[in-house]
Amino acid sequence: MDNKQITKALKLTIQLMELHEENVFKIRSYQSALIMLERDAPPLQGLDSNQLQQINGIGKGIAEVILELIDTGSHQLLNELLEKTPEGILEVLTIKGLGPKKIKVLWQELNVTSTHELMEACQSGQVAKLKGFGEKTQQSIVAALEYVENNKGKWLYADIEPLVDQLFEQLSAEFGAGNVAVVGEYARKIEIISSLEILVATEYPKRAQKTLEMFPLLKKVVSLSSPYRWGGLIDGPDLRCDFLLVHPGIFVREKLLRKASRQHLLSPANDNQTLATVFLAKTYDSEEAAYAEAGMAFIPEELREGQFEIELAKEGKLPNLLNIEDLKGPLHNHSTYSDGKHTLREMAEYCKSLGYEYLGMGDHSQSAFYANGLNAERVAKQQEEIDALNKELAPFKIFKGIESDILMDGNLDYPEEVLQTFDYVVASIHSSLSMDRKKATARLIKAIQNPYTTILGHPTGRLLLRRDGYPIDHQVIIDACAKEGVAIEINANPWRLDLDWRWIHYALEKGVRLSINPDAHEMAGFGDMKYGVYAGRKGGLTKEMTLNALNVIALETYFKQRKERR
Repeated sequence: MDNKQITKALKLTIQLMELHEENVFKIRSYQSALIMLERDAPPLQGLDSNQLQQINGIGKGIAEVILELIDTGSHQLLNELLEKTPEGILEVLTIKGLGPKKIKVLWQELNVTSTHELMEACQSGQVAKLKGFGEKTQQSIVAALEYVENNKGKWLYADIEPLVDQLFEQLSAEFGAGNVAVVGEYARKIEIISSLEILVATEYPKRAQKTLEMFPLLKKVVSLSSPYRWGGLIDGPDLRCDFLLVHPGIFVREKLLRKASRQHLLSPANDNQTLATVFLAKTYDSEEAAYAEAGMAFIPEELREGQFEIELAKEGKLPNLLNIEDLKGPLHNHSTYSDGKHTLREMAEYCKSLGYEYLGMGDHSQSAFYANGLNAERVAKQQEEIDALNKELAPFKIFKGIESDILMDGNLDYPEEVLQTFDYVVASIHSSLSMDRKKATARLIKAIQNPYTTILGHPTGRLLLRRDGYPIDHQVIIDACAKEGVAIEINANPWRLDLDWRWIHYALEKGVRLSINPDAHEMAGFGDMKYGVYAGRKGGLTKEMTLNALNVIALETYFKQRKERR
């Protein structure tokens, strides 16, 4: 059992203890242990009781629980709590906005023990009548339930990427590397994947069907299958997966037709034909040859969405898309100064070891009390440490940044004398997310107009598959950033990927730079940079328009020039 699985089990234990009103001091001991494990804990597997108790917040009792979890996958208290909890309540616990106390009221007063029963209680108006709930809470619960239902069976691209890579490697070994292609939304690197579609070139579909049935990762569903289609699920995530068994002679054509979106295929090519018509007209040796036949430059698969790419390809003006190697450093990261897992030194040294030229610190600001945000005194202390580390690690550089909360009135949460000490400021909203479009847009615009704002952080605050972002007028926000010279973040955390790629091309047309930031709260978080690159490429992002593709000298100059313009 790894640390992530252990903390997940402890979180469930805490929720169930609160649900069943266990001893409050016992709950707090679990909560303290969980906080320390999430922030700064070594791998727990292999540690004995004494070693576990050396970790802050871990006493003898919690150490024994951890050892039991590692040994059996559960622990006695959790088993006891689960025995007296209806199974459906566990699903209700995952609904956004509902804590254990409210769930207990629903369970006791309305006998709600599943999400289905919860929806029925909301639709009949019973929830709104409960003390402490009301009509607004009831509407929020319905919205959360509908959101969960609409996203069932869907996965973040990043979550299934390792599994798809593993499957592709196994398929290539079996059928030949050139005879397998992942197509559909996964090929275009859509941020949320609802199904996986894979082409296999074979002259023997019956044999291929039998071969696929031998793969341990795959579970066949007969009703989804036919002689030329193997339909089923990928074991584990239970993601829908379809294998299309095609003759080698039409393999390229099928790749062209199945990698692209419908809008892309229906776009006009030459001689008043759609792109799909051109692809179907003859056999091609390569995808490049097919696009040449259509009178346009080859279009990378992540761009095949039917947006702006067709006209640019016809004119031979498709951009040279950004690559992960173009990035020189991440500019939005957290350390143990706020809610990060690793120290400033650890983050810097690891970032340097990855080959980056710089690291931008963006710890939480003072109003983010929930994330150990920095007051003015702690800002000064961090900046002193940055100065010392910069002397030690040169020519690698740590830039003095902050993720400053945008308050309800659109102001940043530091006075000017503190803001002017930073090299740059990432301005983000973290609180009071229940806003209408007009209010959210006005709040962001005021922050953008603040002369100390350098980068607008995760503009909508969305968490994919968890919650929608607050509604904003993207066009107005991007126009304001263009006017004020503010860059916009593509938050590369796979749960965010915000700015949405669908607005990147408009931002580029307006001359707005994008900054690809991992929002890393630990060293491993730097690995998320690639997902920001994927999103950027979908919008046509280039090296030239990426803020953190500037080298350390150029970026230092950029920051200084912005400060001078104030």
